Amino acid sequence: MDDSFTPSPVPASSSAPVSVPAGVPAPTMPAICPECHLPVRPEFYFCPNCGKRLSEPPLATDLGSQLWLYVFSAILPVICYLAVSYWQGIKYARSSDPAARRIGWIAIAIISISTIITFWLAAVWINGLLQSATSSLGSVGNLGF
Repeated sequence: MDDSFTPSPVPASSSAPVSVPAGVPAPTMPAICPECHLPVRPEFYFCPNCGKRLSEPPLATDLGSQLWLYVFSAILPVICYLAVSYWQGIKYARSSDPAARRIGWIAIAIISISTIITFWLAAVWINGLLQSATSSLGSVGNLGF
């Protein structure tokens, strides 16, 4: 009796669809990294081999992230935004996620109000300095000579 088993050859491509039992998730085909050409899972945002960005990770919409963005928007007027370029409000406002988009527009409103207040306070401060300088110069002219 021969105990060796030789499997029968399986055709390379089968035209019959593979049936998956109900309740079992269908297998997902791995994607290919465009940089290193190795297979990666479709849910990966970065290639684990070369680090290439495969897709944009979703923006955080939890309470801590919202508070950070809102506080950052309140204390960072537009001028500082242009200098720092770290503010994420525009990215949130352009997101396809409705919750992230709402967070972005709230942050834009906050930074706009903050900028208006900052310019107003700067104008009041400069006006005060000019008035004090003018009154100082006026008192120098009245030395009593």
